[in-house]
Amino acid sequence: MSSKDRPAPGDRIAPKKSALVQFTSLTLQLEAFCVAFAAVALYGLRGSLYEKGPISLSDPTAIWIGGGVLFVALLVLSRLTSRPVGVAGGTLAQVLVIATGLVLPMMYLVAAVFVIMWAASLRIGARVDRERREYDAAHPETAPNV
Repeated sequence: MSSKDRPAPGDRIAPKKSALVQFTSLTLQLEAFCVAFAAVALYGLRGSLYEKGPISLSDPTAIWIGGGVLFVALLVLSRLTSRPVGVAGGTLAQVLVIATGLVLPMMYLVAAVFVIMWAASLRIGARVDRERREYDAAHPETAPNV
C-alpha cells in the first residue's frame, strides 16, 4: 500500500457496514446452501431404507419445490438483515430449518449448528456495532462520515 492510499492524520474514514448485518447475512447465506445440499441428499435418498423420518417425501417435485423455496427465502432474508423485518424473518427461518429435520433427521444437527451461529451473529454483531459507536464518540476526529 502506497503512502497516498493511506488517510492523512485528521482525515475522516468511510463508514463501515454494520457487523450485525454482515454476520447475520453470511449465516443465512451459508444456511441457504446447506438447505440446497440437503434437498439434493433427500432426492438421492428417496425410496431408500434410510428415509425413516416422521414425514416421508418420495415425490421429487415436493423435494425440489420445498428446498427451492427455503433456499430462495434464506437468500432474500440475507439481503434484508439491515432491517428489523430481516432479522425477525431470519429468526423464523431458523425454526423452518429445524423443521426440515422431520423429513431428513440429520438436519436437526445442521439446524442446531445454524441456530447457534444465528444467536452468536446477533449477539456478537450487536456488541461490535456498539463498541464501534463508543469508539467513534470518543474519537470524533476519526469518526466515519455519516
